[in-house]
Amino acid sequence: MKIAVLGAGSWGTTIALHLYKNGYEVALWEFFPDYVKVLQEKRENVKFLPGFKIPKDIQITSKIIEAIAGAKVIVLAIPSHVIRKVARMLKPFNLQDILLVSVAKGIENKTLLRMSQVIAQELPFSKNNVVVLSGPSHAEEVVRDIPTTIVAASKSVKKAEYIQKIFMSPSLRVYTNRDIVGVELGGSLKNIIAIACGISDGLGFGDNTKAALMTRGMHEITKLGVAMGAKPGTFAGLTGIGDLITTCISRHSRNRNYGEMLGKGLTPEQALSKMIMVVEGIRTTKSANALARKYRIEMPITEQVYAALFRGKKAKDAGRDLMMREAKPEHR
Repeated sequence: MKIAVLGAGSWGTTIALHLYKNGYEVALWEFFPDYVKVLQEKRENVKFLPGFKIPKDIQITSKIIEAIAGAKVIVLAIPSHVIRKVARMLKPFNLQDILLVSVAKGIENKTLLRMSQVIAQELPFSKNNVVVLSGPSHAEEVVRDIPTTIVAASKSVKKAEYIQKIFMSPSLRVYTNRDIVGVELGGSLKNIIAIACGISDGLGFGDNTKAALMTRGMHEITKLGVAMGAKPGTFAGLTGIGDLITTCISRHSRNRNYGEMLGKGLTPEQALSKMIMVVEGIRTTKSANALARKYRIEMPITEQVYAALFRGKKAKDAGRDLMMREAKPEHR
């Protein structure tokens, strides 16, 4: 069976290698033709995942029609802000019998839609034909076969179980979940808290601070998620607290690393210029701030990260204002 992976970033390349090792025929699509030539010549993703050879049997192409030809599953491993653009590229093709898998973590800025909703808006047939894969899964570890667990979420149990079977391996355990809303929101919103934890690290704060940010961060994520129709228990799982822990503490976390540079005094623009990969939490912060207002949910950490990213607020001032908020009970 052939699987097409759209997106040759670190995660897309890792997924392609993982599925190949699982015995599937794999095509890896990259948008930029010039970088496709590099991938084809070096058989290595030198920019995003250096040190791991891409077998010659994995097809690498910049032509989307070649990548999806004969595929039974299409994995969308692209940044959230280009999901709509790539979905539109798929419109001319007959994909009614193809299962789409989204691994993007984000919320569209203008529409405030989750990624599965964006895909369904562009490809109406996919409304009940999308499976979301999410959870604590740094590509740098998955590609080395370090034990990892993730979640396959879909409204259809059978489709979630189908993707579960495809991705399962001795080093990658996959659970299923029907709460696609909670799984997508957990995977997206945790990036905001990771930026906050990075800021804390950059300011020289300690474990106490990070524990507070993670705990209270999950509190506000859960409040917004439930208001949007998610099940509260989802946020106690892999795509909630699991993904939050990994993203907030790991040296591989681009969101945490970006936040740390802010804490050390760099402007958002200066910090971003030093990043090679997309920092999903930046756009997600803007969306989450808008969602908090829409649903009238108090999200103080998100509010302060937003102020630091888009209002020129100094990181130290943001931390002080968080600590000096009105006193209140813990659970409210």
